[in-house]
Amino acid sequence: MNVDIVWSKLLSNLKDKLTSLSYNTWFCETELYQLIDGKAIIIVPMPIHKRHLSENYSDMISNLLYEITNENYDLIFTLKEEIEEEKKKELEEIERKKESELSVDSVDIERKNTKISSNLNQNYTFDNFIVGNSNRFAHAAALSVAENPGKIYNPLFLYGNSGVGKTHLMHAIGNFIQENSNKRVLYVTSEQFIDEFVKTNRKDEGGTNFNYVEFFKDKYRNIDVLIIDDIQYLGGAQQSQQEFFHTFNNLFNDSKQIIVSSDRSPDDLKLLEERLITRFSWGLRVNISPPDYNLRRDILKKKIIANNFEKDIPDDVVEYIASNIGPDVRHLEGAITRLVAYSTIMGGEKITLDLAIEALKDFNTKGVGEKNDVHRIQKIVSEYFQISVEDIRSKKRSSNISFPRQIAMYLCRDLTNESFPKIGIEFGGKDHSTVMHSVEKIEKEIRENKDLANIIEKLKKDIGIVQ
Repeated sequence: MNVDIVWSKLLSNLKDKLTSLSYNTWFCETELYQLIDGKAIIIVPMPIHKRHLSENYSDMISNLLYEITNENYDLIFTLKEEIEEEKKKELEEIERKKESELSVDSVDIERKNTKISSNLNQNYTFDNFIVGNSNRFAHAAALSVAENPGKIYNPLFLYGNSGVGKTHLMHAIGNFIQENSNKRVLYVTSEQFIDEFVKTNRKDEGGTNFNYVEFFKDKYRNIDVLIIDDIQYLGGAQQSQQEFFHTFNNLFNDSKQIIVSSDRSPDDLKLLEERLITRFSWGLRVNISPPDYNLRRDILKKKIIANNFEKDIPDDVVEYIASNIGPDVRHLEGAITRLVAYSTIMGGEKITLDLAIEALKDFNTKGVGEKNDVHRIQKIVSEYFQISVEDIRSKKRSSNISFPRQIAMYLCRDLTNESFPKIGIEFGGKDHSTVMHSVEKIEKEIRENKDLANIIEKLKKDIGIVQ
């Protein structure tokens, strides 16, 4: 029995029985995973769905399943990650049992015949990437690489905070290349790379690991595009770094495209070998800043339209979320899901600004919506002194850069709750004592220099805080 067909029929029935708000909130992102041993295993997107569906919709789902299949099933609601974890455990157990039985010949056959999956998420494309001021350059650079892989901007190094769109762009590049060429693309996280490299140390029946090593090299070096996410996690894994270094060189020398992402710039990857950091600078480095208000609003509107919530969520609620929820795309999308779920749980109460404020009070945390975060301070100070944010985070010591940097550190300490070590990290990995010295120096100069005191006050007003 095809579970996809069964679930499609069931959802079609539910759509007729429920309001669009209830259907989109509780069933739109569900799927039937298995009908096995009298059990219907249903995948849901979040823990709240497990409880709500079990308590409120079990009878309806069970009755519809019986109408479609003529069989009774016990319902089990689970998360995709729980399924994946169970699969992982099963595979590990199978691997443990088979590892000692795997001969040299069978490994060689596996190496030659296994088709490597690209691991790309087909939902991430250039068409559904929302472009704004904070990511316009990154989008243009990514599209250029997708159109000319291995020819320009190699490697492409994308960096920025979590949730600003790095992973989306990386998958979009890979999907574009696969759709428009016959090039082989591989997307992995650095943790996957480490895990697979560690497994090359296992021995076959001949007492060597040659076949496993060969399989690993075939996978990572006989491709046209390597996309590796979250490279910062390679720090501390010395042997994996060495292997990646050789993989990088092999691909680069063959004019194969390399795309790397990180939550910080190459200069701030303190645990990576210098030779790797140097290679990341050979191509194009692109910083993606957190989305500004206009981009956050556009992202929210697209999310709302995609889920048919336009009639349910008014503009003033969209503006409230865009102004107060942050600091990344995941927070914004999560806020919409939370708001709609809250409205449904409260009996389908109409979504108003007051309801949104109540529903999202736990989401309204310090982030982009506030005016005193470290990145905003860096940006405003940089603009005032006509230098780049990259300069203010760099190791450059010229007075036209070091003095604004000290002012920015002082403002971060004065206007935020961040510690000296955290501020130091945000300024290119500076030691906390450097931050303390900068703060103390500016405090002293403010008392002695009226002009500087006036500049500081102006900057505070630009940042949005008047004390």
